[in-house]
Amino acid sequence: MRVIYILTNCIRSAAVHNPEAQVAPACILWPDKDRQWEAIIPLLQIEMPELLALGDYVPDKRIGPAIWLRCVIAGRIKDCSIPVERTPILYLPGVSRQELRAVESCPEPLKPLAELQYRGVFWSQINAKDWTILAYLKSDQGGLGLDVAQDNDTKNAMQLALSCLVDEEVELLKDKHLDKDFFNTLLTGGDPVRDLLQWLDQGEEFRSNRDNNAWKAFIEVCKSQFVFNPHKDGVLVGATKLATREGPWKAVWERFCESPKRYPNIPNQIRKCKMPAYDLFSGPETCGGWPQWNDAQEEELRRSLVALGNMPSHDARKQVLELSKKHSGRRQLVWAELGEAPLSLALKHLTDLAEITNNALVAGSIDEIAEEYRDVRWRADEAVICALAYMEKQEDLTAVTAILNSIYLPWAEESARYLQKLVDKFGYPGGTASTSKVASYQDGECAAIPGLLKNLYESMYYK
Repeated sequence: MRVIYILTNCIRSAAVHNPEAQVAPACILWPDKDRQWEAIIPLLQIEMPELLALGDYVPDKRIGPAIWLRCVIAGRIKDCSIPVERTPILYLPGVSRQELRAVESCPEPLKPLAELQYRGVFWSQINAKDWTILAYLKSDQGGLGLDVAQDNDTKNAMQLALSCLVDEEVELLKDKHLDKDFFNTLLTGGDPVRDLLQWLDQGEEFRSNRDNNAWKAFIEVCKSQFVFNPHKDGVLVGATKLATREGPWKAVWERFCESPKRYPNIPNQIRKCKMPAYDLFSGPETCGGWPQWNDAQEEELRRSLVALGNMPSHDARKQVLELSKKHSGRRQLVWAELGEAPLSLALKHLTDLAEITNNALVAGSIDEIAEEYRDVRWRADEAVICALAYMEKQEDLTAVTAILNSIYLPWAEESARYLQKLVDKFGYPGGTASTSKVASYQDGECAAIPGLLKNLYESMYYK
């Protein structure tokens, strides 16, 4: 059962009496000197149509001055009636039980209600004290009997989160220690890491979409769990902490990496921050949170690939393998998922290309060449296609084209020339087109000739 239902039953139970020995109370008085419960009165009025509140005259909200409340109880207000089966409940914000008891010194606006303490009953603790939120949550005599911290920060947080707390299931609360972090997290939606990422992504828009209580709770959660004050420190300090990924911010970074496209503005927020001075041996483990570092690595790789275009094939292949070792770690970073490390991703396929094309198809018969291509060497053409698939910028395409000119084209040309020599000597396998049998292939099989992709490649980039 939710807290709000238990609370309404508890308040109504104050009117329970023995009709054989007692007269039914005229009303239930609910004094609340510190106005702790005031925020949830509209919620309670939905559940309890008999609940009225002391205040300025707003009859549509069942709020009015003391004399108006007396008239409602007496049935003199036609537009505000109390269900016959219910005892009227009068919520008195800013009023203590002692003020009503001291009839002679009772404030003038309250005097119409002073007499009701004799005909009605108070909703109060067993020791006759008024119910506070803390007392109701902790007490096992008329309250919920929960484990609640009693420090001032917790008291403030629980009052701010009261409207959320009343919707919680009591059984789920019994196994928890309710402290300031619990109440602040409850008020902010129960996921502080998500909220922090949304704030870093949205900035002022995040603040404007929350009321003061939710914003205060968010600040307290950040101070407690992330050693960070969003209000004082600002977005750029938060972005710096996110990029450094130290302490509690490591979990925030991991959540960002799970779904980076949900927070499209965070990379640019980090780019506005000054990156620490790392040494030459720093890698993805230390620098991977900074897009600036990834950008610099991509630029360095771009220059290196362009330079390989002027090298002999065997030297270029060695350099590709070395570059792959250096940049392989960046493929696992969030920047690769966001499309900001295309050359690093393409380098994986260029590495496969360098290994596969280490030896050309210059030995054996036509059938043996076809079998070797079908078993292994087709992967060279696939590597070219996959590497080019990452290229969206002309400068990146130029870099990849340079290395393909160095290691792929010579291999394809040498293999194609050898195949041409065999054809000139032995003719095309299978005879002429008029006498050859129609080849049969199973689903998923691909027939290709070394150099076929080369011709396609040249027609695309050299026409």
